Amino acid sequence: MKNLAAGLALGLAGCAAWAQDQPSQGPASPERGRALLLQRQDTGCVLCHQIQGLPAGGALGPSLHGLAERSSPAQARERIADARRFNPQTIMPAYLSTEDLHNVAAPYRGQTVLTPQAVDDIVSYLFAKPGGALGATP
Repeated sequence: MKNLAAGLALGLAGCAAWAQDQPSQGPASPERGRALLLQRQDTGCVLCHQIQGLPAGGALGPSLHGLAERSSPAQARERIADARRFNPQTIMPAYLSTEDLHNVAAPYRGQTVLTPQAVDDIVSYLFAKPGGALGATP
């Protein structure tokens, strides 16, 4: 498990520079969120989670089907930002935190994996109504 977490963190670190350079794109967009969730190398979300409306994902993390029934958008955003606040042993990357990270390559130190805009976009997709604009189905 530790090797998987280390590999995922190293792989995701490469997208940090890209994320930092992107300007805010305005209001949260479920369409951008869906695209981010599908980017296996940039976010890694579908590597570990089953996500409603997306092709089959992994089973390392909890299924995100029915997330809106058991969580709020704010709670989901907090977990994506830094799941270590809830479970210090998690293998989920800290997408909006640079605190207490070790062995980070020099060019990526002090940079987050995703931007706040990207996390907002992901949350907007996860909480989009089934059958809505994106056609997500249970």
